Amino acid sequence: MIESDTIKLLRECDAGIKMGVSSIDEVLDYVHDEELGETLRECRDEHSELQSEILTLLEKYHDDGKEPNPIAKSMSWVKTNAKLVMDESDHTIADLMTDGCNMGVKSLNRYLNQYKAADEKTKDITKKLIKLEEKLTTEVQKFL
Repeated sequence: MIESDTIKLLRECDAGIKMGVSSIDEVLDYVHDEELGETLRECRDEHSELQSEILTLLEKYHDDGKEPNPIAKSMSWVKTNAKLVMDESDHTIADLMTDGCNMGVKSLNRYLNQYKAADEKTKDITKKLIKLEEKLTTEVQKFL
Protein backbone atom coordinates (compact mmCIF):
# COMPACT_ATOMS: atom_id res chain seq x y z
CA MET A 1 0.00 0.00 0.00
CA ILE A 2 2.81 2.43 0.84
CA GLU A 3 4.48 1.91 -2.53
CA SER A 4 1.20 2.21 -4.43
CA ASP A 5 0.20 5.46 -2.71
CA THR A 6 3.73 6.82 -3.08
CA ILE A 7 3.71 6.22 -6.84
CA LYS A 8 0.23 7.68 -7.25
CA LEU A 9 1.14 10.82 -5.30
CA LEU A 10 4.39 11.26 -7.23
CA ARG A 11 2.49 10.89 -10.50
CA GLU A 12 -0.02 13.57 -9.50
CA CYS A 13 2.81 15.93 -8.53
CA ASP A 14 4.49 15.23 -11.87
CA ALA A 15 1.32 16.01 -13.81
CA GLY A 16 0.72 19.16 -11.75
CA ILE A 17 4.23 20.45 -12.38
CA LYS A 18 3.91 19.81 -16.11
CA MET A 19 0.64 21.74 -16.11
CA GLY A 20 2.14 24.63 -14.14
CA VAL A 21 5.29 24.91 -16.26
CA SER A 22 3.20 24.79 -19.42
CA SER A 23 0.93 27.56 -18.11
CA ILE A 24 3.87 29.77 -17.22
CA ASP A 25 5.43 29.21 -20.65
CA GLU A 26 2.13 30.19 -22.30
CA VAL A 27 2.04 33.62 -20.66
CA LEU A 28 5.70 34.65 -20.52
CA ASP A 29 5.68 36.31 -23.96
CA TYR A 30 2.82 38.56 -22.82
CA VAL A 31 4.50 39.84 -19.64
CA HIS A 32 5.30 43.55 -19.60
CA ASP A 33 6.77 44.06 -16.14
CA GLU A 34 10.30 42.66 -15.75
CA GLU A 35 9.70 41.79 -12.08
CA LEU A 36 6.67 39.69 -12.97
CA GLY A 37 8.61 37.99 -15.74
CA GLU A 38 11.47 37.18 -13.39
CA THR A 39 9.06 35.89 -10.74
CA LEU A 40 7.45 33.56 -13.27
CA ARG A 41 10.80 32.32 -14.62
CA GLU A 42 12.08 31.63 -11.09
CA CYS A 43 8.90 29.74 -10.24
CA ARG A 44 9.18 27.71 -13.44
CA ASP A 45 12.79 26.85 -12.61
CA GLU A 46 11.88 25.82 -9.06
CA HIS A 47 9.13 23.61 -10.44
CA SER A 48 11.57 22.03 -12.89
CA GLU A 49 14.05 21.29 -10.09
CA LEU A 50 11.33 19.63 -8.05
CA GLN A 51 10.22 17.68 -11.10
CA SER A 52 13.74 16.27 -11.50
CA GLU A 53 13.55 14.99 -7.95
CA ILE A 54 10.14 13.46 -8.63
CA LEU A 55 11.30 11.78 -11.84
CA THR A 56 14.30 10.28 -10.01
CA LEU A 57 11.95 8.76 -7.44
CA LEU A 58 9.55 7.54 -10.13
CA GLU A 59 12.44 5.82 -11.94
CA LYS A 60 13.18 3.97 -8.70
CA TYR A 61 9.65 2.55 -8.93
CA HIS A 62 9.96 1.93 -12.71
CA ASP A 63 7.26 4.49 -13.47
CA ASP A 64 7.27 7.10 -16.25
CA GLY A 65 5.17 9.70 -14.47
CA LYS A 66 1.91 11.19 -15.64
CA GLU A 67 0.84 13.71 -18.23
CA PRO A 68 -1.76 16.31 -17.25
CA ASN A 69 -5.36 15.49 -18.07
CA PRO A 70 -5.75 16.49 -21.75
CA ILE A 71 -9.18 18.03 -21.14
CA ALA A 72 -7.92 20.12 -18.21
CA LYS A 73 -4.89 21.18 -20.23
CA SER A 74 -7.04 22.15 -23.21
CA MET A 75 -9.47 24.09 -21.04
CA SER A 76 -6.57 25.93 -19.41
CA TRP A 77 -5.09 26.79 -22.80
CA VAL A 78 -8.44 28.10 -24.08
CA LYS A 79 -9.05 30.18 -20.94
CA THR A 80 -5.53 31.61 -21.01
CA ASN A 81 -5.62 32.55 -24.67
CA ALA A 82 -9.17 33.91 -24.56
CA LYS A 83 -8.33 36.18 -21.62
CA LEU A 84 -5.06 37.33 -23.16
CA VAL A 85 -6.72 38.15 -26.49
CA MET A 86 -9.12 40.43 -24.64
CA ASP A 87 -6.50 41.94 -22.30
CA GLU A 88 -2.75 41.36 -22.62
CA SER A 89 -2.01 42.99 -19.27
CA ASP A 90 0.11 41.86 -16.36
CA HIS A 91 -3.11 42.01 -14.33
CA THR A 92 -4.62 39.31 -16.54
CA ILE A 93 -1.49 37.17 -16.24
CA ALA A 94 -1.46 37.53 -12.44
CA ASP A 95 -5.15 36.61 -12.36
CA LEU A 96 -4.57 33.50 -14.49
CA MET A 97 -1.58 32.43 -12.40
CA THR A 98 -3.52 32.92 -9.17
CA ASP A 99 -6.41 30.80 -10.44
CA GLY A 100 -4.03 28.06 -11.60
CA CYS A 101 -2.09 28.02 -8.34
CA ASN A 102 -5.28 27.89 -6.29
CA MET A 103 -6.50 24.91 -8.30
CA GLY A 104 -3.10 23.25 -7.90
CA VAL A 105 -3.04 23.75 -4.14
CA LYS A 106 -6.58 22.39 -3.83
CA SER A 107 -5.76 19.30 -5.93
CA LEU A 108 -2.45 18.60 -4.18
CA ASN A 109 -4.06 18.79 -0.75
CA ARG A 110 -6.79 16.44 -1.95
CA TYR A 111 -4.14 13.97 -3.19
CA LEU A 112 -2.23 14.24 0.10
CA ASN A 113 -5.42 13.22 1.90
CA GLN A 114 -6.25 10.53 -0.64
CA TYR A 115 -2.81 8.86 -0.63
CA LYS A 116 -2.18 8.87 3.12
CA ALA A 117 0.03 5.78 2.95
CA ALA A 118 2.59 7.48 0.69
CA ASP A 119 6.09 7.64 2.14
CA GLU A 120 7.17 10.76 4.05
CA LYS A 121 9.65 11.88 1.39
CA THR A 122 6.89 11.98 -1.21
CA LYS A 123 4.54 13.81 1.15
CA ASP A 124 7.32 16.35 1.81
CA ILE A 125 7.81 16.89 -1.93
CA THR A 126 4.06 17.43 -2.30
CA LYS A 127 4.13 19.97 0.52
CA LYS A 128 7.08 21.74 -1.14
CA LEU A 129 5.09 21.96 -4.35
CA ILE A 130 2.10 23.37 -2.46
CA LYS A 131 4.40 26.00 -0.91
CA LEU A 132 5.74 26.94 -4.35
CA GLU A 133 2.19 27.45 -5.60
CA GLU A 134 1.25 29.53 -2.56
CA LYS A 135 4.45 31.58 -2.90
CA LEU A 136 3.68 32.43 -6.53
CA THR A 137 0.14 33.44 -5.60
CA THR A 138 1.52 35.81 -2.98
CA GLU A 139 4.21 37.23 -5.29
CA VAL A 140 1.81 38.06 -8.13
CA GLN A 141 -0.79 39.75 -5.89
CA LYS A 142 0.71 43.17 -6.51
CA PHE A 143 -0.07 42.77 -10.21
CA LEU A 144 -3.77 42.01 -9.68
